[in-house]
Amino acid sequence: MRRLCGAAAVSAATLGLAACLYHFSGGGLPNVKTVAILPFDNDTPEPALTREVNDAVREALENRLGLRLAGEQNADAVVRGRIARYEPDVPLAVQPGVGTVNVTRRQIQLTVDVEIVDQRDGHTVWKHEVTVNGDYQPPQEADGRKIALQKLVTEIVDGAQSQW
Repeated sequence: MRRLCGAAAVSAATLGLAACLYHFSGGGLPNVKTVAILPFDNDTPEPALTREVNDAVREALENRLGLRLAGEQNADAVVRGRIARYEPDVPLAVQPGVGTVNVTRRQIQLTVDVEIVDQRDGHTVWKHEVTVNGDYQPPQEADGRKIALQKLVTEIVDGAQSQW
């Protein structure tokens, strides 16, 4: 009986040690440790979108994929893009009034062209036109923009991971 307990303890300790050696460290991309995020071109009349999109993409790639930022010349991969369309005031829900219509819910529509290039071989890993929406109650456009940016980076991260 003593021998069985000792063997069980050794097996449990071995299993515990093996579990400690295996860990999940984010959804990184194989052989890509560094990334350069070039400023996105902005074809919209909303200049603040350039910074907001770049910040959201940078944060997602660092925090969700575990990549480090690097200069374009030294990075394993480069992310570039273009903000193609921004519609901040699309009506979603209306409430009829006397002689008027009251918009109670609006939506932002954001379209961004994104390309991720593996710099080691020049291969385009992922290229996609992403259109996302963000609902908000007027006049809280910033809330809708935040939701749209969250959806945008989720699309980019999921798309990038699906190609590696």
